[in-house]
Amino acid sequence: MNNEAEIVFLSHGGGPLPLLGDSGHQALVDYLQALPEKLRSPSAILLISAHWEADIPQITSAANPGLIYDYYGFPPESYDIKYPAPGEPGLAKAVAEALNQAGIANELNGSRGFDHGLFVPLKIMFPDADIPCVQLSLNANMNAESHLAMGKALQFLNVDNLLVIGSGFSFHNMREFFAASSAESGRKNAAFEQWLQTIISEPAMSEQARWEMLANWEAAPHARFCHPREEHLLPLHVCYGLAQRQCDSFRSVKVLGKSAGMVHWYHG
Repeated sequence: MNNEAEIVFLSHGGGPLPLLGDSGHQALVDYLQALPEKLRSPSAILLISAHWEADIPQITSAANPGLIYDYYGFPPESYDIKYPAPGEPGLAKAVAEALNQAGIANELNGSRGFDHGLFVPLKIMFPDADIPCVQLSLNANMNAESHLAMGKALQFLNVDNLLVIGSGFSFHNMREFFAASSAESGRKNAAFEQWLQTIISEPAMSEQARWEMLANWEAAPHARFCHPREEHLLPLHVCYGLAQRQCDSFRSVKVLGKSAGMVHWYHG
């Protein structure tokens, strides 16, 4: 990538709750509100959401995508949230070309809107909704190596001031979010979070070792307790595949009583 992207992985919280004043999300909201001050002003945002899977990676290519309220059982106002950010068909085509150069089959999708993995965190970060956005899906194969390779392919992009966001959750055991708090659950959450922080930020680790550890993330302490299904972790794999270096910042915040990671690779 000639014009190096700025890269962020976000734990995006539970559905629309960060926008509804939920007290269990206040630390997340505070972090996201402050984050833009640490970023360059992006010309466009490419976001990989945990809430979109396809048999081959798909890319939103509409000029004005709508919103997908892909959550259930929340108050009526949850379905009236607006975030009229424009799409960016030119960026969508560039992403498709970058994946093609790496031999990764993909499709442009001109009908899909933005899901809450995009509009919830971005409404907090960039409330004016004036930055063009493109979403890239996960591969439904849920293979970690495939998602690292997707990120590596994005190095072919040549876009000034691009912000790449992986929108997921470093802890995503839904049953535990709603279970009574226990020391055992907290211990397992903390152990996986510490493993993740070490892998993604340890300066002495080679990039080959870092790649291999992320590819084999299921061997991490309590990996399947924290991620019974991996869709909320894989956006981080795409981010690291693009960055291929230790992160510049790793921060854990409490979300619904669990530690959730935020990762940032600064530009340059």
